[in-house]
Amino acid sequence: MQANLQWLDDPEVFRVNQLPAHSDHHYYHDTAEFKTGSRFIKSLNGAWRFNFAKTPAERPVDFYQPDFDATDFDTIQVPGHIELAGYGQIQYINTLYPWEGKIYRRPPYTLNQDQLTPGLFSDAADNTVGSYLKTFDLDDAFKGQRIIIQFQGVEEALYVWLNGHFIGYAEDSFTPSEFVLTPYIQDQGNVLAVRVYKRSTAAFIEDQDMFRFSGIFRDVNILAEPASHITDLDIRPVPNANLKSGELNITTKVTGEPATLALTVKDHDGRVLTSQTQTGSGSVTFDTMLFDQLHLWSPQTPYLYQLTIEVYDADHQLLEVVPYQFGFRTVELRDDKVIYVNNKRLVINGVNRHEWNAHTGRVISMADMRADIQTMLANNINADRTCHYPDQLPWYQLCDEAGIYLMAENNLESHESWQKMGAIEPSYNVPGDNPHWLAAVIDRARSNYEWFKNHPSIIFWSLGNESYAGEDIAAMQAFYKEHDDSRLVHYEGVVHTPELKDRISDVESRMYEKPQNIVAYLEDNPTKPFLDCEYMHDMGNSLGGMQSYNDLIDKYPMYQGGFIWDFIDQALFVHDPITDQDVLRYGGDFDERHSDYEFSGDGLMFADRTPKPAMQEVKYYYGLHK
Repeated sequence: MQANLQWLDDPEVFRVNQLPAHSDHHYYHDTAEFKTGSRFIKSLNGAWRFNFAKTPAERPVDFYQPDFDATDFDTIQVPGHIELAGYGQIQYINTLYPWEGKIYRRPPYTLNQDQLTPGLFSDAADNTVGSYLKTFDLDDAFKGQRIIIQFQGVEEALYVWLNGHFIGYAEDSFTPSEFVLTPYIQDQGNVLAVRVYKRSTAAFIEDQDMFRFSGIFRDVNILAEPASHITDLDIRPVPNANLKSGELNITTKVTGEPATLALTVKDHDGRVLTSQTQTGSGSVTFDTMLFDQLHLWSPQTPYLYQLTIEVYDADHQLLEVVPYQFGFRTVELRDDKVIYVNNKRLVINGVNRHEWNAHTGRVISMADMRADIQTMLANNINADRTCHYPDQLPWYQLCDEAGIYLMAENNLESHESWQKMGAIEPSYNVPGDNPHWLAAVIDRARSNYEWFKNHPSIIFWSLGNESYAGEDIAAMQAFYKEHDDSRLVHYEGVVHTPELKDRISDVESRMYEKPQNIVAYLEDNPTKPFLDCEYMHDMGNSLGGMQSYNDLIDKYPMYQGGFIWDFIDQALFVHDPITDQDVLRYGGDFDERHSDYEFSGDGLMFADRTPKPAMQEVKYYYGLHK
């Protein structure tokens, strides 16, 4: 197969040769590597050769050929944003598409149901292109193994070649993309070529309120898989009604040769609670394990059990060890129309959190993530909505450990397709009821579910943000309901299509609703509990009046709190030549037009993670309902 540039123009092509999404487990050769690092992973982060083209027509066409002369290529750091490396235009936008007012574009299959627009992005004057090259050798532990490349995040459309051979294509900027390299891998001198286009049809459904960047902005790893390998781990811990006992069901997917899987579960103190052995390949299911005395996971006591699976070959040689921490907890929407976690009414003291670093944009470190966890804990914040895309893989484990509830959101926002100049006008809304966009959004739901399904911190799946509603989003909810009965589903946009409310969202979710209107809803025999998925909007000297929302918690059990917009300012440090100091610059400060200007600054913290005065208000009121 050869790469096709026209894939950029077609919403029905969003993955080519991409491996299916799976659980986010790690694997090691033995337990000693838990501390030293797995021999089966090789980072390709660092310096890459790089070429920037302003349009697809100007790209170096054959750059992926092994004999290509790249001496005139620049150097760029991976992970990183192309724009923050000095190429292209930094642009902040809230709702509009980046090209509005400059280029006429409509989503394919909307105004004309049967036709694509040739060259919509593949021959576009505003579609910048990054061409990356990386040379690497295989470590000894990789030789003779099945070799996978994993891109944890690339905006926005990704083509991959190895040693001149086309490997695959992917969209969905915020979930990992994996491809098999084995047929074309060499022990030495491998040439990995990656082409990243800033825009494809995915841009119509990645219209989030944020700076618009492009490039390889999360980690890139080469993975080796032993002869028998656990590719997926499905952990189902289910407490009994008494919340004192429960059962554990575990299913794995094993690729390669049949293997013996030795499972052990330990408590938090390292005591063995149960063990079991199963043999097979493909889908391997363990017998149900019963637990007489449970420790429940909750924000107050985020108790985690330790699962370990050792994989042995036919000669009983250890091939790999898979560890995973999991927790028991219940999430219920009962007949009284109130959500309960572990038999206690749920109260969300939440924030919406963009991933952000004032120096590197959405390229964030473990130190950034740990700092955010500590800020939440210190200010009585017990919940995070991952607005409006899946976060980096470690974030979910950190929230498990810290006891932070998660609303795990899909990478979906199509704001400009249905709202024009503040008015609701969905004439070319996507995904809507459009069958040509259905597969793409179901794939995003599947990826979000498969990668993060084992995390007890996730109590809601969120179908996306500000994308109106229609049959495609109803199908996303149906996917979650079919695969997961341990969590609820959230989606705010169905407020615009009340005829779909019985098929979309387990909660009544609104943005910036006035307290008196929430009261009117709650006193009108509502069918669902109420949740503010965005409220307060901490921009400038705001966040006053928080008590009026907090009072609702005491009076109405069906009011279950909300998520403040938002956690941290989106702003970037820029060196000011006049003052010779690094200063924070917001939207509109980069000569971009159009822009939504300082609207990028509405966090509880400045972009350098200094708390704003409003954080004191949050700590006080959230502390009243811990």
